[in-house]
Amino acid sequence: MTTSRLSPRRPAALWAAAALSTALLAACAAPSHNRDANTKDSAMPSEPAAPAAASNGSIDLGGYRWTVETATDKAGKPIAVLQREGKYALTLSFVKDRLGVSGGCNHVGAQYAIKGAQLEVKEFQTTLMACQDPRLMQMDTAISQQLQGRNTFAIEGDASQPRLRLTTAAGGSLNLSGEATAETRYGGAGATVFLEVDAQRRACPHPLIRDHQCLWVRERSYDANGVALKPSDEWHFLYQDIEGYTHEAGIRNVVRVKKFQIKNPPADAPSVAYVLDMVVESEMVPPPSH
Repeated sequence: MTTSRLSPRRPAALWAAAALSTALLAACAAPSHNRDANTKDSAMPSEPAAPAAASNGSIDLGGYRWTVETATDKAGKPIAVLQREGKYALTLSFVKDRLGVSGGCNHVGAQYAIKGAQLEVKEFQTTLMACQDPRLMQMDTAISQQLQGRNTFAIEGDASQPRLRLTTAAGGSLNLSGEATAETRYGGAGATVFLEVDAQRRACPHPLIRDHQCLWVRERSYDANGVALKPSDEWHFLYQDIEGYTHEAGIRNVVRVKKFQIKNPPADAPSVAYVLDMVVESEMVPPPSH
């Protein structure tokens, strides 16, 4: 069978780029297809992230990804480029001492520290990609200008629907909604696993769903230099979806996922959860000829 490359990516080169992102962010946006969901770059189980202390003792900044909903400048006027609009939304992540901003054009990040209700953000660093949509680059610049320096913050609501309110160093105001990270939802760091996902779903037996279609996968592994090793795992059905991953018929992917143990799962429910971390390789595969 012949294949045509959709987006050839050598893992070692990809990991080098991801390592740069890690140095900038140490965090990323909510998982989405063909975009990084996290910037950890080890095939070993991840270390637990140390959450930042928050003003509300029951909610940690590091346990959530925070999406900018509204933004106003020091005069109270909307900062249009930062307002949530359709597919454009900036997300802030706090991992250990790194603040990561995703959703714009580049990977943007800075060191931060919390003292009481103050959030001090050091100088931002960014990758230097160019995007066709100028709004995305404007978002990178605007959020950096707002947050660099001393901000004040407060967390409102409960752990299921927290809200973060930031008075920025530039005098503006940001309102953000929080979504628990997978580590928070599943109560642990999870293990990093690479899965090769076949281009086509396959009919699989399911006790509750007639004519169920499963992902057809096998586990992959890489050496210390990011070179793929010969697959040792057999192809098998994955009876559940991968959170954050959208399967497209005709496209084979290698994905890096976080594998979490589910505590006390309901009867007939899986005992593990898979959450997309990043797409490592993508390849268009022609349909089989009959």
